[in-house]
Amino acid sequence: MLAFVKCFSLKRTKHPPGYEEPHVLASETPFTVNEIEALHNLFKKLSTSIIDDGLIHKEEFLLALFRNSSMQNLFADRVFYMFDRKRNGVIEFGEFVRSLSIFHPHTPEHEKSSFMFKLYDLHETGFIEPHELKKMVGALLGETELELSEEGIEAIVEQTMLEVDTNKDGKIDEEEWKELVAKNPSILKNMTLPYLKEVTLAFPSFVLDSEVED
Repeated sequence: MLAFVKCFSLKRTKHPPGYEEPHVLASETPFTVNEIEALHNLFKKLSTSIIDDGLIHKEEFLLALFRNSSMQNLFADRVFYMFDRKRNGVIEFGEFVRSLSIFHPHTPEHEKSSFMFKLYDLHETGFIEPHELKKMVGALLGETELELSEEGIEAIVEQTMLEVDTNKDGKIDEEEWKELVAKNPSILKNMTLPYLKEVTLAFPSFVLDSEVED
């Protein structure tokens, strides 16, 4: 009997740290079990693109999203930081699925809004201050071909603070942020990835297009 137990235990699949069973993740996210299994295939591909340890390192994350493993950009840093929920410098499978679920079309808008607020709250004070807003605006502009002078960026920040900081305390709290999003829902446009609704079909092509080599 003992030999049988040992034999059975040897056949169990060994998973890297941070792996969580698909049925557990499915119960906590909008994804189905099949979709999470598809995400696991994507995760395995990304997590072995540079360092083969079953974890997504920052270089692998940047390579997958921006096709540049050495990219220096505050926006990219913040997105990685938000995915790295344990703050241990890598993205585990459970973190990957839970973070991606924020971008699912079925995720409530208030969760997307909260995620985006935290993205801008660089110092995690519960507020977005003018200097944080300025840094993020500059980083986002760096992802486009649009070039603005320092004065232009400051003008955007000043106008935003004037319109959003309704209690005039010099910073944006989460309630003020929610009001901004309610008046300008297009702010959350990039917080929804439609293909996550059909992840089992969409991700094979996504992987091929990511240029991450086997």
